[in-house]
Parts: sequence; structure tokens; C-alpha cells
Amino acid sequence: MSETIEQIKQQIADNKVVMYMKGSPKLPMCGFSAQAVQALMECGHEFAYVDILQNPDIRAELPKYANWPTFPQLWVDGELVGGCDIILEMFQQGELQQVLDESYGKKPE
Repeated sequence: MSETIEQIKQQIADNKVVMYMKGSPKLPMCGFSAQAVQALMECGHEFAYVDILQNPDIRAELPKYANWPTFPQLWVDGELVGGCDIILEMFQQGELQQVLDESYGKKPE
């Protein structure tokens, strides 16, 4: 297995919630990443992120590993939740909040 895949697995294991995105939460570099980050931030929990523009190896390998071709990608408790459309749909239905609350074992303060 490649070093990059090992790195991805480690990032997913080390963080309850991790978003693979273009740019950063403060400075997203695409509309889809911006929308997904906004939905996550509205839920009030902290989350890790990986800027795939700064990590071309991850950008190349993650779609194969996840079997998900696009970014952003949201991972919660080691499971791929999905991309922008799924994140927004879950957010609008209150499911994203529920998933994050369950992951952290509490509602945000």
C-alpha cells in the first residue's frame, strides 16, 4: 500500500470529523468546498481539514481509496459521508447535526 494511502488512513483515524477540500475553512478555493464548510460550521462542532491543493498526492489517491471521484469529501468516525450535495441535503434535513452530535457524544456548546 502506498505511503499516501497510509497517510489518508491515519488522517481519517486521527480525526472524528475530517473534510478533504480545496483550500481551508477560512479560505475555501471552490464553491462546493465553501458550501460544505458552511454547513459543517453551522453545526457547531470542530473538524479537521486537509487542503488537497496543497497535497497533490492525496488529491490523486483519495478518490480511488474512497471510491468517490469528487471533492470535498466529509469523513465522520472513519466512514465517508459524501460530497457537497449529500452534506447540504443532510444539513437541511437536520441529519448532519445528528451525525456530528452522535460522533462527539454531545451537542456543541
